[in-house]
Amino acid sequence: MIEKMLTQHNAPIYEALEKHMKNRVVPFDVPGHKGGRGNKELTDFLGANCLKLDVNSMKPLDNLSHPMSVIKEAQELAAEAFRANHSFFMVNGTTGAVQAMIMSCCKAGDKIIMPRNVHRSAINALVICGAIPIYINPGLNKELGIPLGMSVNDVKEAILTHPDAKAILVNNPTYYGICSNLQEIVTLAHNFGMMVLADEAHGTHFYFGEDLPVSAMAAGADMAAVSMHKTGGSLTQSSILLSGPKVNPDYVRQIINLTQTTSASYLLLSSLDIARKNLSLNGKEMFRKTVQFAQYARDEINKLTGYYAFSRELINHDTVFDFDITKLSIHTRKIGLAGIEVYDLLRDEYGIQIEFGDIGNILAIISAGDRALEIERLISALSEIKRLYSGDNRGMFDHEYIKPDVVLAPQHAFYSKTHAVPLEQSKGCISGEFVMCYPPGIPILAPGEKISEEVLAYISYAKEKGSFLTGTQDMEIENINVVEDI
Repeated sequence: MIEKMLTQHNAPIYEALEKHMKNRVVPFDVPGHKGGRGNKELTDFLGANCLKLDVNSMKPLDNLSHPMSVIKEAQELAAEAFRANHSFFMVNGTTGAVQAMIMSCCKAGDKIIMPRNVHRSAINALVICGAIPIYINPGLNKELGIPLGMSVNDVKEAILTHPDAKAILVNNPTYYGICSNLQEIVTLAHNFGMMVLADEAHGTHFYFGEDLPVSAMAAGADMAAVSMHKTGGSLTQSSILLSGPKVNPDYVRQIINLTQTTSASYLLLSSLDIARKNLSLNGKEMFRKTVQFAQYARDEINKLTGYYAFSRELINHDTVFDFDITKLSIHTRKIGLAGIEVYDLLRDEYGIQIEFGDIGNILAIISAGDRALEIERLISALSEIKRLYSGDNRGMFDHEYIKPDVVLAPQHAFYSKTHAVPLEQSKGCISGEFVMCYPPGIPILAPGEKISEEVLAYISYAKEKGSFLTGTQDMEIENINVVEDI
């Protein structure tokens, strides 16, 4: 048999699905909508092709749990495109990818070094597998009130204090676009036999753009969780987990299969396949356009005064080693408005949906899919919001990050006996659950952390300003489960 020679112009899953549609196979398998015929309203809403392509795993289409043909080929092409040794298609989001890479390196009782401003998915992984976090407090920009990256000196100190740690997790970049010195952290970690894991939920474009921060694989990291759907153009919930030469891919696949569905969506899989092809062939031009849009918007917004659209001027070669210039992160507090208030005004009054707003900043995701007219509309709306709604900024909460007081490991606290108490009466207790604003999903409070007056003040302020809080069993976020006995 002559083996197929595949290039980045191929999209094996997409090609197999096209062939499957042409074969007009009679379906006596799931899904029960039978190509959409069993649910006309859904078919009319999503489109006939979408429903016809929503198929089950079958021999010609391969199986994500044990890929041997077209999915295997698509993953190999993705690994080549991202310059990794192996790639794994994920259909339960980058949350699944982050958890899989942590669980591939750490078992119950193992230590993992990480910044505290990680996404909840990373701490969720610790709840599941029982690993122990060694938190590094990130740098803090006092003017913007935002957490930064990890100082190399802090990482080195954590490594020397905990030489038995199995891995180090690094955000590359943070939600705000801040990058740590990933290459130096990789060198340090590898010298001590530790793995380096990168949360690249917002870093897909680092692999394909020019003059952007270094990607995890280029920096020598062992694994990276990449949100293809955020800046790579695939469908929401689709992601890729990348691994380097020191990682056993078959073991990683076993770990992934512990939690990932056995009924993988071919809509998500084909979107990853086609998005990878597009990035490989057109990525440089796509992200050149993205940078131009972002820089134009940043320059114009800064001309408005009051707002501060920050960028590479924050670089200090330590806690801000580099900055992702595609990120349109904007500080709003000087006009007397919390970021979440600007977020709400943009959506409710101007029909503009941005990525998130916190208590001091907003983030607008810019991509090659944007249009110049829409960029101008955002700038104009921000100008009008300043004119109509700006006020006195005295008394506003001025920082996003609160250093945690960790008393128990997340798994221990989460599965301990707990009882609910009103939030305002919980000071000094140990939290048995999460509290976070979403997005971005970085916990204000995680299981095992002592509840301080500062934490309670932050939660109260975030609620007052309209932030969407999640994490507690109490859907109203009025009560919190606290650990009864240590």
